[in-house]
Amino acid sequence: MSDATNPSGREIFRVFARIGLLSFGGPAAQISVMHRLLVEEQGWLTEKQFLNGLSFCMLLPGPEAMQLATYAGWRLNGLVGGLLAGLLFVVPGAVVILALAAIYAEFGNVPLIDALFLGVKATVLIIVIEALLRVARRALNGTAHWVIAGVAFVGIFFLSLPYPLIILGAAFYGFFYGAQRREPDGQTAMPAPITTSFRATLSTVAVGLAVWLIPIWLVDQLFGWPILGALGAFFSKLAVVTFGGAYAVLAYMAQDVVIDLGWLSAGEMMDGLGLAETTPGPLILVTEFVGFIAGFREGGFWIGVAGAAIALWATFMPCFLWIFSGAPYVEWIGAQPRLSGALSAITAAVVGVILNLSIWFGLHVFFAEVSLEKIGVLTIWRPELASVDWRVVALALLSGVLLLWLQWGLGRVLALSAALGWVLVSFL
Repeated sequence: MSDATNPSGREIFRVFARIGLLSFGGPAAQISVMHRLLVEEQGWLTEKQFLNGLSFCMLLPGPEAMQLATYAGWRLNGLVGGLLAGLLFVVPGAVVILALAAIYAEFGNVPLIDALFLGVKATVLIIVIEALLRVARRALNGTAHWVIAGVAFVGIFFLSLPYPLIILGAAFYGFFYGAQRREPDGQTAMPAPITTSFRATLSTVAVGLAVWLIPIWLVDQLFGWPILGALGAFFSKLAVVTFGGAYAVLAYMAQDVVIDLGWLSAGEMMDGLGLAETTPGPLILVTEFVGFIAGFREGGFWIGVAGAAIALWATFMPCFLWIFSGAPYVEWIGAQPRLSGALSAITAAVVGVILNLSIWFGLHVFFAEVSLEKIGVLTIWRPELASVDWRVVALALLSGVLLLWLQWGLGRVLALSAALGWVLVSFL
């Protein structure tokens, strides 16, 4: 048995496979699951290490939850650990999405999935609330951090400000006014050496770019299906420009895919998002759905599979590049007073962002109809009270009792809640 803070590859495989299978509900829920398993249950990461990694990943383009999993794996077991963690976070959901996309292309919607995952979403909501409170207690140290979190929440939830602008504002404040020479527990921050050289970083970037782009170029050159090259180019561009996490990626992608490129209809895009939200894995797996449907339309099942594979490759390979290039610098950044102040302020802003995602998720779990209204500069999510789903409310209350009071295991509660959700949908 390995040391708790230096787990073996087998232990990393076991825990991150569990994370991959339980990662329902979008980035807020997935971050919550990782926090519960890696910080609370396994004790592999300290709260500070987890929050430093989360803040770093929030600065990167692409899906922050998958990048956080990769960073955690890298911290625990280097390159092998990062690859294991990142792949295990993505692969289970990718297999499910591929199967569902194929069924969808042939038969349309899959009602059974909605029934099974009704209870799952209710349980995930409780996990999100629990983790949000835990992270907030640790990350919000002092009045300034509470104000930053509040401003971030108001800015993104009520004013629809761009996520990168919120993060940059928090970083600016933290760098110039929030330098911290001591940890929240009062201990002096110890200098953290950079664990790599600039030459090694350049080598990592060069290798990462080659592994990412050469296969896409080869597919475009060797296969006689232009759609595959177009998918590779589109999602590679998306991977670079979409700062702000999975929801930012979706916002950038939806209009281009539906209006500009015409690969999917608006209804198909929403169906794909619904499948991604109710299956394990990162929400951005909706790119795989888009790739499959676009390829299927051009050349049938196997071109659909190739399109899904290209979309996955172009979406997630850059994430490994960002993490493996930048991860060796995260602890060093956290030990520099001004940079640490910026990172702490970003973490506080992230609490506000997670609160925004949590409320958004809760509204769409509890209510069948939620509309977005503009009142001057304000944007308001308004649920239709008559559309409340009492089944989800009941399952959420049950999950809260089992998880928070009786301390049942996460997998056990999810399985029970999914089964009860299927019963309620099927027989009531």
